[in-house]
Amino acid sequence: MSNSILSLIGNTPLVKSRVLNTNPNVTLYFKMEGHNPGGSVKDRAAFNMIKSGLERGDFTKNDKLIEATSGNTGIALAMIAGIYGLDIELVMPENATKERVQTMRAYGAKVTLTPANVGIEGARDYAESKVEKEGFIMMNQFGNPDNWKAHYTSTGPEIWNDTEGKVTHFVSSMGTTGTIMGTSTYLKEQNDTVQIIGVQPTDNSSIPGIRKWPKEYLPKIFDAKKVDRVMEVSEDEARIMAKRLAKEEGIFSGMSSGGAATVALRLADELERGVIVSIVCDRGDRYLSSDLFD
Repeated sequence: MSNSILSLIGNTPLVKSRVLNTNPNVTLYFKMEGHNPGGSVKDRAAFNMIKSGLERGDFTKNDKLIEATSGNTGIALAMIAGIYGLDIELVMPENATKERVQTMRAYGAKVTLTPANVGIEGARDYAESKVEKEGFIMMNQFGNPDNWKAHYTSTGPEIWNDTEGKVTHFVSSMGTTGTIMGTSTYLKEQNDTVQIIGVQPTDNSSIPGIRKWPKEYLPKIFDAKKVDRVMEVSEDEARIMAKRLAKEEGIFSGMSSGGAATVALRLADELERGVIVSIVCDRGDRYLSSDLFD
């Protein structure tokens, strides 16, 4: 029994690949972040950003909060802000899936849609202008240390403990980069030979949740020294793998998880032996109105 929905954030299961991984000397685990109550890995960062910000007095219930998001962080912030009685506006490109917009509004958040052609960068610019001109306070997932620290205190230790310290490779798609920064920091402290693999899209590929940021928009929390290797994945590869995860492993997820799984399987084929953990960052049901599963 749980006293609060917030106590259900974290401690997500690891699921072993039974079909897609064909290297008998490599174990591949998928970390099922869709099991968080808000449906994604972003519950961890959103909870820590709000809880820690309130504890420090960075904002109060009388302040107006704002954040630009591609979707999952917004859902998590909407859910947690609602629980704390906070007023939050979430800004994202108008081509976001209907499910994401409706979920944020169901949790009580105001949702503002910006033009699709300016992408998440345009949403970030809009949020910045509201901070400068109207006194809003931004969560700033791209520059807020509470983002990566959530994974340092939860995701990293969970992976280390659940693999009994045997993890050799960690694979994560890179968006805000909070997941990979925090998890890398923790795992490297336990064993500095653990390899951290970041996943980025190939040029001209559009994969929700994975970005190759222009220099001026690179998340301030990102430290390249904490990533041992960056591997690229195409939009087609990510789409195909999301479908294969659902059909062959019973793991229903989004395209960024398909991208990470593509890289994890590519890595598994390279290795003589090892234990790989790949993040499945959300659930597939928030993509049903898109063409991902057509």
